Amino acid sequence: MSLSLSQLRQHLAGDALKPVYFLAGEEHLLLIEASDALRARARELGYLERDILDAESGFDWDDLARAASGMSLFASRKLIDLRVPTGKPNKDGAAAIIEYCERPPPDTVLLITATQWSKQHHAAWVDSVESIGVFVPIAPLRPDDLPSWIGQRMASRGVKAARDAIDVLVERSEGNLLAAAQEIDKLALLAGDRVLDAATLEDLVADSARYDAFKLTDAALAGDAPRALRIAAGLRAEGEQVPALMGLLLYQLQLLVRLAAAPNPAQAFRSERIYPAREAIYRKALQRGGLGHWERCLAQAARIDRISKGRGAGDAWVELERLLAAMAVPRSAHLLTGA
Repeated sequence: MSLSLSQLRQHLAGDALKPVYFLAGEEHLLLIEASDALRARARELGYLERDILDAESGFDWDDLARAASGMSLFASRKLIDLRVPTGKPNKDGAAAIIEYCERPPPDTVLLITATQWSKQHHAAWVDSVESIGVFVPIAPLRPDDLPSWIGQRMASRGVKAARDAIDVLVERSEGNLLAAAQEIDKLALLAGDRVLDAATLEDLVADSARYDAFKLTDAALAGDAPRALRIAAGLRAEGEQVPALMGLLLYQLQLLVRLAAAPNPAQAFRSERIYPAREAIYRKALQRGGLGHWERCLAQAARIDRISKGRGAGDAWVELERLLAAMAVPRSAHLLTGA
């Protein structure tokens, strides 16, 4: 049978587990937490031994049969944790899973997880899993679902928040559930019994360099060179270090290179899972500069990263200012080192 995440939670409240579970999806936080919940329930029900099998290139699928037939060292129930990252076992793998499902061993639960999944992945071995167990396809959250997800997660952590505070966290997390979850955990420690509004939430996370980096890169991508340079100057005056800013900047430039190189921009935005609210800033940046420009900016960012870590010659802050100017105004690209 196939279950949603909410249905899986209800199912795990029962007194028994199915012989096989297959959890698959590219929303890694949801996949990790669902898998952890199943493992925890298995431990509660006496599945104390656990075999972990990583089915990557070169994996011997006979290991699955050996794990299934092996006696437990502790005379307890066993969980076999089979990880198939691509969601596409080879011919031998598909046959091994089907054979397992035809004769599942007693006192054993097989948990299969995959970090890649789409309808095109569905195959006969998945039907075998569903015939005796549970398949949980985990779809990425839609943009409209994120406020509800964040609100529910805040409530589960004891964080009281007004809608405008939730909206701030939605905007800042940009669909990154892991980043949102980390901030909610932080707020659970800082907020106390207060009901957070947008201003209070801003104050509580104002010391996060990651958000300062967001403001910096957003200004440059939006073509606002003066604002980007003002933010950079302010960060420098406050003692911020260049390495703390480079991670996001490199990520954003890598994303722009991929978008600029894509033959189908609309498909690229979907593939990169860019929220509609964020599309405009990237589209404007791509209108200002082509693939070659963003490749040069990325090369400069990599050089700045090396300089900031002591592995290159130059002033990291000066080079960063030049890069920000070039990102905002491509005709300033001649300022880049080597241009």
